[in-house]
Amino acid sequence: WYYDNSDEKYQLVGQKKPNPWGLHDMHGNVMEWCADQFVGDYFLQIKQHPQSPLIRPESLYPRSVRGGGWDDDPEQLRSAFRRGSDAEWKVQDPQLPKSLWYHTDAQWLGFRIVRPLEIPSPEEMYFFWNSAAKKR
Repeated sequence: WYYDNSDEKYQLVGQKKPNPWGLHDMHGNVMEWCADQFVGDYFLQIKQHPQSPLIRPESLYPRSVRGGGWDDDPEQLRSAFRRGSDAEWKVQDPQLPKSLWYHTDAQWLGFRIVRPLEIPSPEEMYFFWNSAAKKR
């Protein structure tokens, strides 16, 4: 789903054909919120450190969002398309204090649920999931 066929809103998953692995809506519909920090020279950095493509977050914003969404053009519907998240995406959040993750103004943004094959240690969990939560 993209700008010309989405009716300016996200669509229910599974209405289009799946990819060769049986996964639906891998590109388009909603962009994917990623765990890593957004940096402009990401592809250069991972080329220099190919053992880990993760850019560990040092702040809540900007995070990487990928894949293009229903408000994007077809050229942006690919996993290599990235942009940085912005705190402005939650201006209309009615909660006080504002939520870390409720982005009221980014209706084209979602996330993909993944899990590791083995349960991470508490240290690994903290490293990956809480590293920037206190750094608003």
